[in-house]
Amino acid sequence: MSSSRRRPKLVSLGTATWDLSQAVPTLDPKLAAMLLEHNSSGIAVLDLDGYYIFLNREMCRFFHRPAEQLIGRHVSELIGEQSYALYAPLIPRLLAGEALHVEGWIDYPGGHGSEYLSEALVPYGPPGGPVECTVVFARDSTELKLREQQLTDKLAELQRAEALKSAIVDHALAALVSTDAGGAIVEFNPAAEAMFGRRRGEVLGRGVSELIIPERYREAHDGGMARMQQGGPGRVMGKRLELHALRADGSEFPIEMVLWRTDVHAETFYTASIIDVSERRNAAAQIERQREALRQSEKLTAMGSLLAGVAHELNNPLSIVMGRASLLEEKCAGHAELQADARRIHDAAERCGRIVRTFMNMARSRPSQRGPVGFNELVRAAVEMLGYGYRTHGIALELTLGEGLPPISADGDQIGQIVMNLLVNAQQALAGRDGPRRVQVQTGLEPRRDYREPRVWLRVADNGPGIAAAARERIFEPFFTTKAEGLGTGLGLSVSRSLARDHGGELALEREGQGGGASFRLSLPISGATAAAAESVPMPLMEEAGPPTLRVLVVDDEPEVAEVMRAMLESAGYEVATADSGLLALELLDTARFDAIVSDLRMPQMDGAALWREISERHPALARSIVFVTGDTLSPDAADFLKRSRCASLDKPFGKADLLERVAGITQRR
Repeated sequence: MSSSRRRPKLVSLGTATWDLSQAVPTLDPKLAAMLLEHNSSGIAVLDLDGYYIFLNREMCRFFHRPAEQLIGRHVSELIGEQSYALYAPLIPRLLAGEALHVEGWIDYPGGHGSEYLSEALVPYGPPGGPVECTVVFARDSTELKLREQQLTDKLAELQRAEALKSAIVDHALAALVSTDAGGAIVEFNPAAEAMFGRRRGEVLGRGVSELIIPERYREAHDGGMARMQQGGPGRVMGKRLELHALRADGSEFPIEMVLWRTDVHAETFYTASIIDVSERRNAAAQIERQREALRQSEKLTAMGSLLAGVAHELNNPLSIVMGRASLLEEKCAGHAELQADARRIHDAAERCGRIVRTFMNMARSRPSQRGPVGFNELVRAAVEMLGYGYRTHGIALELTLGEGLPPISADGDQIGQIVMNLLVNAQQALAGRDGPRRVQVQTGLEPRRDYREPRVWLRVADNGPGIAAAARERIFEPFFTTKAEGLGTGLGLSVSRSLARDHGGELALEREGQGGGASFRLSLPISGATAAAAESVPMPLMEEAGPPTLRVLVVDDEPEVAEVMRAMLESAGYEVATADSGLLALELLDTARFDAIVSDLRMPQMDGAALWREISERHPALARSIVFVTGDTLSPDAADFLKRSRCASLDKPFGKADLLERVAGITQRR
């Protein structure tokens, strides 16, 4: 114990009221001697000069000496000059007859250590006479004082720990909710208040189940709590769980939670650390939507290339059909009905030719040929072309055309293709239906209050089986089809929607068709303006221009490998240059800017390691922006070099995703 704590200044704690001169004479001398000698308090009598004239057994124990070695000695000899100096200011008050109470640490000479004493100093003298001596009543409170100090230190430690824990809990970004074994809330930090929209005072003591757990999950939660109360295993303890929680306004939101158990003095508490993952979920969903849109875009690109090839092959047979139809029409002169049939064959083949040319334009990104066309005429022509097939399949086609529709600025072949696709889909949807089969085709003019310019619309509805809920979200995806194998490619609706949007319109699946079947609605502005001008629905990935195109240098002595990597990178939007040697790569680096380098590790003349050393000297900023392609990363020299250079590596054989991932990691870091 430090001296500063052991030697506080002795202070007076009050004035004694016991008059020893009146109490002692009433006692038997032997009894008085026995009481003094065996008293649990140390008792001593000092003369006026401070010499001991009596000490009882307990007081002798204080000094660790017998009475015969203490009587007649001065106080300062026994307690030391330093301790005696604390009593000196009290002597005049004692001589004046004032009884005092003092306490403090006393350092005894002789190596006996310190003791904490509580003392009553009572002056004694005959009634009305001067003070003749001082009676000292002392009690050793050392152990009590040490225990008190320990408790004080422990309390201070607990207070510091509590303050630290409170600071952590109160300022934690995660919501912390603690409950007792029965599920009643005992702690609810500020982050939890903000997350759930409830005040701490409002929730304390209430069941966590009723406040923050959605109703459909409460039974399972309460069952788990009951199982753990009965000693069952905590199946979710310490696991990262993704759940749904309930706000004060009744709305649900996704959370990530970790639950743990704490036992304190035979009591059990459960604490949950909760993070609101709504933004993360939304961001992930947005990324997934963009990825899906990108996949669809890639599919459409592939489809364009495919259609371009198919269209090229179709032109020759279509030319034959059209020529032969013209000859047949001439040979049937005088037979009006046969001539009409030949004319229909010719017109259909010519229309196919126009559709083929449309596909070619789409594949080659050529603009369509637009002009004023009659919307009702396009619909009527498509119905007429498919009328025979409808009749032979027993399908009643109800045509209701709106009157007075204005001409629209459009590519007639493309809009006719949309109508044809919708009619063919409706016919195929009714192929396996028993009973009456109906298809309703309607046109009309959109109300002017809904749009800035007039718009025409078309609805094609059937009474077939409809489209399942699981397929409704994907019905316009390229290559997705609900038809039986061999009846469709999954391109019709995707192409039709793209054509509609190119004209500033929209093709949508309505919630319900007639009789529960499918109902598609086409809407087009009469001007044919794009979505930006006509307020139609934008394409999913129409965003602001991104950063400048990133440039990648591919270095490989194998031309085929270099070209494969070039194609992979260019398909992802990178600008790519190739070099068939390290020396040529250095020349390109001296003359052009590159954001990343993909290099083979094993090359003649200058291998990847030598190239890296040269780049480190000439272009140090690119030294960590290299992906080394190799087939022997397990060899000691290759592994040592890759570790030393700290560059990314790619094992052969590799796929496009692997290459793009490595390059993206470098370009994002730069």
